[in-house]
Amino acid sequence: MKRLLEVQNLKKYFPVASGRLFEKKVVKAVDDVSFFINKGETLGLVGESGCGKTTTGRTILRLQEPTEGKIIFDGQDITKANMLPYRRRMQIVFQDPYASLNPRMTVGDIVGEGLDIHKLCANKRERQDVIVEMLERVGLNSEHANRFPHEFSGGQRQRVGIARALVVKPEFIVCDEPISALDVSIQAQVINMFEELQDQLDLTYLFIAHDLSVVKHISNRIGVMYLGKLVELADANELTFHPLHPYSQSLISAIPVADPKLSRTRQRIVLEGDVPSPIDPPSGCRFRTRCSYATKICAEQEPEFKEVKDNHFVACHIVE
Repeated sequence: MKRLLEVQNLKKYFPVASGRLFEKKVVKAVDDVSFFINKGETLGLVGESGCGKTTTGRTILRLQEPTEGKIIFDGQDITKANMLPYRRRMQIVFQDPYASLNPRMTVGDIVGEGLDIHKLCANKRERQDVIVEMLERVGLNSEHANRFPHEFSGGQRQRVGIARALVVKPEFIVCDEPISALDVSIQAQVINMFEELQDQLDLTYLFIAHDLSVVKHISNRIGVMYLGKLVELADANELTFHPLHPYSQSLISAIPVADPKLSRTRQRIVLEGDVPSPIDPPSGCRFRTRCSYATKICAEQEPEFKEVKDNHFVACHIVE
């Protein structure tokens, strides 16, 4: 398998005002995260709100500059590179379809903006044809091109966002919680559309969500984040049926099961306490304050993120 994207020791820290003179504090939104994505696969990234998933996706695309670490795309180190040539190859579908579309632009102009920037069409006629073809591909039609975003439902707006990302023929797309703002009935349609488009256009996805049942359905591999750290990474089935990290086990136990008999036999793992502050995370393992298995070593030493089984990585002292 060819590696399309590799992230090495990625860090993104945000400075925050502490209220005291000369005292500088930072929020460690993404702290030493490493993974790779093969061409044509989907890597799911899950974790509760505020764990750094979205920041990871945005930093990979250099919408936010990394504090430290390396981003390698298709064999090229793009950490400090001019991003314009890569913008066409790497795209993003934003979480909020209400905030990510310009209300003053028609849908045709929103979708066509990438074509104009990268000069992909020879004339207006070709531009119009490409826009209409793209809208039809995501389940809209040519009439929609002359309307404005406020005339559409949330699901339709998200389709416009997907068409905008796809129109420049990218290879890699960061899907930043693309269905969390949509009705449940629409979510399945959009997920199926993502899968069909991946097969048709040979796309590679980083799929960010906090609904594990959705991520399990669409992903080849899943990474679990907690407080800026990657705590587990494995194949989707392996992680779903044999989670090793206590946090992953808790997330998996919360997935609802359709079978009532099976549902009664399952033990729900409820986490104690609140998520610690990312400005002042706990020493050692960041999850130890909510972990029922925590021992003395968990407070003293940060667990190493290492391979414990074939292609199954975990950062936990008690796994051995």
